[in-house]
Amino acid sequence: MTPGIRAMTGRERTFPGDELIVSKTDDRGRLTYVNDIFLSVSGYRETEVIGQPHNIVRHPDTPRCLFKLMWDTIGQGREIFVYVNNLAKNGDHYWVFAHVTPDLDDSGKIVGFHSNRRVPRREVIAELQPLYDRLTNIERSNADGGQGLAASSQLLGEFLAAKGKSYAEFVLSL
Repeated sequence: MTPGIRAMTGRERTFPGDELIVSKTDDRGRLTYVNDIFLSVSGYRETEVIGQPHNIVRHPDTPRCLFKLMWDTIGQGREIFVYVNNLAKNGDHYWVFAHVTPDLDDSGKIVGFHSNRRVPRREVIAELQPLYDRLTNIERSNADGGQGLAASSQLLGEFLAAKGKSYAEFVLSL
């Protein structure tokens, strides 16, 4: 669940297509840096987010299996691209196309993560929404959160297998 869950307004926020939302976290996902666009779109002040888990902007309608996939991927030292619906402080939402990469020290150890988010193409969101809805519904319909996550991860895997693509190939083909 999103920390400090708030009522969702149903209103969508956007940001200019030539801007990037940028954030950095430590190796446990706590925010260490956010740019002005992050603050403007999310509605938070810097003092409210630095040191907080990045999931402070997690929208409950974004499937948890996507975050598991993201953490599994970046935890292995690889980058990932993912479409995510985020939740602003006031309950508005905003879609992003995120590129998340691990930050490595000189010895190759992961010391944090860097995320750049762009404005996503509307037609991609329209294509992804039914899949995201199915994944989220599976997660919510299971009283055991772990089993719900496993079931949605399995469905995502089956969906990608039917397309003959990895997640990265699928997302970058949209």
